[in-house]
Amino acid sequence: MLQTSERYTVNRDTLTIRGATESDQGQYWCRGQRDGRPNSSQSSSAVSLTVKASPKAVLKVTPDQRVFRGETVTLTCDIQGAGDIQWTYSWFKDGSVIRDITERVYTITSVSDSAEYSCRGERSDSQRSDISAAVTLTVSDSYRAALIVTPDSPVFTGERVILKCVIESYSNWRYEWYKDTDSVMLQTSERYTVNRDTLTISGATESDAGQFWCRGQRDERPNSSQSSSAVYLSVKALPRSTLTVRPDSPVFTGETISLKCVIESYSNWRYEWYKGRDSVMLQTSERYTVNRDTLTIRGVNESDQDQFWCRGHIDGRPVSSYSSSVYLTVTERPKAVVKVTPDQRVFRGETVTLTCDIQRAGDIQWTYNWFKDGNTLYPYRTTTAEISFRADYVSYSVKYSCRGERSDSQRSDTSAVVTLTVSDLKPKPELTSDPAGAALTGNTVTLTCHMNLSPGWDFYWYKYTLNSETKTQTNSYRVKIDSVSDGGQYWCRAGRGKPVYYTQYSDALWVNVRVSPKAVVTVRPDERVFRGETVNLRCDIKWGGDTEWTYRWETQGRNYQYTNSVRRISTQELNIISVEVFHSGKYTCTGQMGTQSSQRSDAVTLNVSAEAQAAVRVSPQPWLTEGDSVTLICEVTGSSTGWTFSWFRDDDRLSDSSRGAGGSYTLSPAALQHTGVYTCRAERGRPAYYTKNSNTQPLWITGVSPSVSLVVSPSRSQHFSTDSLSLSCEDQRNSAGWTVRRYTNRNTEDCSTQTGSRCRIISLSTSDSGVYWCQSESGEKRHPLNITVYDGDVILESSVDPVIEGHTLTLHCLHRSTNSPILRADFYKDGSLVQHQTTGEMNITTVSKSHESFYYCKTERGQSLHSWISVRVSRSGQISVFKILSSLLAACMFLLATVVLLFKCCRARVPSAEDQSQYSVREETST
Repeated sequence: MLQTSERYTVNRDTLTIRGATESDQGQYWCRGQRDGRPNSSQSSSAVSLTVKASPKAVLKVTPDQRVFRGETVTLTCDIQGAGDIQWTYSWFKDGSVIRDITERVYTITSVSDSAEYSCRGERSDSQRSDISAAVTLTVSDSYRAALIVTPDSPVFTGERVILKCVIESYSNWRYEWYKDTDSVMLQTSERYTVNRDTLTISGATESDAGQFWCRGQRDERPNSSQSSSAVYLSVKALPRSTLTVRPDSPVFTGETISLKCVIESYSNWRYEWYKGRDSVMLQTSERYTVNRDTLTIRGVNESDQDQFWCRGHIDGRPVSSYSSSVYLTVTERPKAVVKVTPDQRVFRGETVTLTCDIQRAGDIQWTYNWFKDGNTLYPYRTTTAEISFRADYVSYSVKYSCRGERSDSQRSDTSAVVTLTVSDLKPKPELTSDPAGAALTGNTVTLTCHMNLSPGWDFYWYKYTLNSETKTQTNSYRVKIDSVSDGGQYWCRAGRGKPVYYTQYSDALWVNVRVSPKAVVTVRPDERVFRGETVNLRCDIKWGGDTEWTYRWETQGRNYQYTNSVRRISTQELNIISVEVFHSGKYTCTGQMGTQSSQRSDAVTLNVSAEAQAAVRVSPQPWLTEGDSVTLICEVTGSSTGWTFSWFRDDDRLSDSSRGAGGSYTLSPAALQHTGVYTCRAERGRPAYYTKNSNTQPLWITGVSPSVSLVVSPSRSQHFSTDSLSLSCEDQRNSAGWTVRRYTNRNTEDCSTQTGSRCRIISLSTSDSGVYWCQSESGEKRHPLNITVYDGDVILESSVDPVIEGHTLTLHCLHRSTNSPILRADFYKDGSLVQHQTTGEMNITTVSKSHESFYYCKTERGQSLHSWISVRVSRSGQISVFKILSSLLAACMFLLATVVLLFKCCRARVPSAEDQSQYSVREETST
């Protein structure tokens, strides 16, 4: 039972423990007892008294003890080791209680001042925790970010740029990057890399130029740093170095030159110098001095001639600026040369110009120093290379020299001296002409003004009078002689300088003019010739006198090698042996007499054809009756000049065919022996040129009363193909020795199937068409007949023999299927309808010579071939005509004989009519 002690006080129903310690911890209970009463109350339930150390308050600050003015700060008071006791809280600022704040969390919005804060917990029974340790809350303005750019602005395109955002005192910042006024926050992209406080721009371009700034922000803190000051990033193209050379290139050996590398607007560059293709970097040496942007070369020599260039770069920067290369040309010191115009020998009164020519000096600008007889000549120095003065003194000589100087005081060598001599004699030229004799119209005359003077003179020419002149730079003048009026008197003189100094006039020269003759070209044998012929072209010029001409030939053919060879021919005649087609063309000639030419001839056109071909034709027609007249005409296709002709019958040359140069061969009257196949050939020139033989032309002559007859069965001239045909020779005396022959497109041949004098063709074909006749062993031809074989369905049936004049002509139109006349047929003569018959037969009574022609028939089944119907004069009429002609011939001969006897004194004998040939052959001439 507890009693009142030092720390315990018992006061009736209350026990007070002062300064409780852990030893006071235990079970406590109480019991009541009344005075004078032995029984007490029941004991109370035990209460366990737990004694612990006093709890300690801890103050926590969020977000930090260092904050920026305007931020919100949260203070939290934690009572550590107090379990689940319900507390109220007291807050202290700088040791003073903050009233009305009893919560565990104390939030200060928009903090403005720095102070010390502490807290304490209190229980409802007024028990308290320990007061927390004081926490100092430091309030300051927000930090300003600083922006650092590397490398320094400006940067050059292609460089890498690093921007760094720096905020002192804290490290746990997040950084934001902005560009230009639109305040777009930059993010990592293709060329932009954001890495916390660093923004990297790879390969800067001019589009990257602009204002950049940054801002820091701490996690879970609403207030950020102040934005950095904006930094303008300037991006420019890499400046190019410019290399200058003093003095200008070219430089002269021994000179000192300076090459300067200039990069405008920038000063913090270092420079490197290079030379040659191998890009050797130059260093200071015996003759080379490198001083930052300047390279100096002393005592230049030819080994220094090369390419030079420079490179500028900034330390720590990857970019470099290269200059364009400069080629340094080193030459020997140029030498001055004095040139005198017009000449070192001049005449009194002429203007003299001295020119100081600095040779091998290029386009350098010079000033010029002049010296006379070794002394300075006024004006001593000129900016132009020329000085001029008038030569007024006779027979004096002066020596002149000069020297050139550049603007940088460099000099050329002094020229050698030249001597100027002045004469008082005014020269007189001599005028000559070529040709010296008469000139021909259409040509030119060359006048020459002769002077024994130096070059540099102009020449002046005068015609008729001295009032008008023509100027040339040479001493010759060509006068075009168009007409006789271009002749006359001519003078010349020379002049030079400005103003012009003239010589005397020459003596007058008289130029005579004659009309030029015209050349004429003749061609033999003709202008139209054939390959292989010999052609002669002759150039003739009608001209009086003994002048000998040479000749110039020209042609406009397509063979240029040949045309060039023609131009080299100078003889009067141009001969072409064995002419070819390429020789065709127009030919002209011109005569040449010294420098004078005749008029060109008119062009003669030579046409060369491939090969000459003779052609023969017959008039009036090839089917004749004994006693008729016929003419064969031979022509050369495309040519008619200079030919003679030869005639052939059955390939044998006719002995009477070359009695003239004509192309006609006439048989009058025609006889049986004239039957045959005729050809002709022409020739001309020496050596002779022959045409090809002509086409063949048969002549078929039938006797009035043939002793041998060709009998045809069936007896008609037209036959159907596949039909059979029989032919036989029948002689009134004896048929032995006669055979049937024919002329077809396969030429002359025996009949295909022949037995003795008989020929039988079992199946006709169109190739069997032709002329058939009887031929004796001695070659006599008798009774030719024309046989035609037709593949068609209609033929014209007519007599195979000629019709006798006065007899009746009967024609039938036959069809292949019936081999009989067709009922309805039209009959034609020379293409004109003559009869329309319903019987298929046409009759002409009393036939005359006028009925001789080509006939054919036409039906609805087809049309026949054409057949020639010959009409022969009756024998009695023929004999009567023959007697009349014989009587007339005899009378004419008698009269002729009488005349001859009278003048010849009866010394001639008259031949009788019987002695005259019964037949004659006449050849007509044609050109």
